[in-house]
Amino acid sequence: MNKKLEKATFAGGCFWCMVKPFDQWDGVHAVISGYTGGKVANPTYEQVKSGATGHLEAVEITYDPSLISYETILDLYWPQIDPTDDGGQFHDRGDSYRTAIFYHTTEQKELAEASKKKIEESGKFQKPIVTRILPAAPFYPAEDDHQDFYKKNPEEYQADRRKSGRDEFIKEHWTEDSKH
Repeated sequence: MNKKLEKATFAGGCFWCMVKPFDQWDGVHAVISGYTGGKVANPTYEQVKSGATGHLEAVEITYDPSLISYETILDLYWPQIDPTDDGGQFHDRGDSYRTAIFYHTTEQKELAEASKKKIEESGKFQKPIVTRILPAAPFYPAEDDHQDFYKKNPEEYQADRRKSGRDEFIKEHWTEDSKH
């Protein structure tokens, strides 16, 4: 049987914190940390972090749509972020940490826009939803030490999550949705 795999790309602040929420689901084949949306080919972490390249830290998810739908992946994405913060995410500040959904197909664009509208209409947030929905751009995998960071460096990963304020925000704003 020949499976047709698809890609989903999301920026949600520090990519270290964006791998684990997707990595453990049936149908997800890979979650790669990297950079997208910028103007330089093959940027380095230092270049992206400086803000000079225009890239966002992001994750590229390769998945089997017969086992996990794009809608489910969107439902996993939103509760990982503060969709009202246009200056970064949690303690990570700057344009490279902004949120975005990068769509690969017209269907993904429509589903992403519908999911954003649902969040906007939910009344969950007092401020506007600023997460952008953009066409997929070239995706450049990050350096090896950034891949699967939560597995390779569990103590540092947990310390960074605690320090960031991400978990408190998720608990406060996404309680019923964050039980995935």
